[in-house]
Amino acid sequence: MYYKLAKLFLSYFDSYNKKKVSDFLKKKNNGNITVLLDVGSHHGESINFFKKRFKVLKVLAFEPDKESFEILKKQIEKYNDVKIYNIAIGNKNGTIKFKKHYDSESSTLVHINEESKYFKKKNLYLDFFNFKKKTFLEKEIEIKSLDNMIDLDEFKFIDLIKIDTEGYDFHVIKGLGQLIKKVKFIYFEHHFHDMLKKDYTFFEVNKYLVQNNFKKVFKTKMFFRKTFEYIYSNTQLN
Repeated sequence: MYYKLAKLFLSYFDSYNKKKVSDFLKKKNNGNITVLLDVGSHHGESINFFKKRFKVLKVLAFEPDKESFEILKKQIEKYNDVKIYNIAIGNKNGTIKFKKHYDSESSTLVHINEESKYFKKKNLYLDFFNFKKKTFLEKEIEIKSLDNMIDLDEFKFIDLIKIDTEGYDFHVIKGLGQLIKKVKFIYFEHHFHDMLKKDYTFFEVNKYLVQNNFKKVFKTKMFFRKTFEYIYSNTQLN
């Protein structure tokens, strides 16, 4: 019960940020999204969010966790224009270790510092009475890059790619390959805390995107977390 209340509390504040994201994008595309790539779909929250607020014609969604994927499958049954894949997305093809957390939104592909203050604080807030296991369970899963999953000629443009992979976002972006030239907006998170052992910095993400003709056009801090959400715009398409 405590866990559900904590998540409900966070979702209330997150909805404020999501509205800011929605308002910003509506000004840019008049409420129309022809193609949406949703990387880290979880239970379909982003799909439902964009479907309610935009005219979305096609969605390709990717979720690596089997249990979350089964929930996602039920959530999108009402849509006939959403295609889902039970696979991890990055900048390589093969297998990778997936770290599954009791809070499925915290599951990740990167290494975890379980001794970090942020990790301990997060578990305290989400599981104050210590009812749940604190450690991550690891399992081997399949991973592919988006340029391997999507034909370069399949779409004229990709209006938006949303990435929520708990510290693996930069690898997803690099895995776009030449597809990045067709993407109008990239919407992703970056974590500045010490829990996720990322092998990159925000400086590197920004440099890579700028080199590929993108510029930062939106930034917002997530409540109660050392995490920011960003939107980058393709200057060649917008």
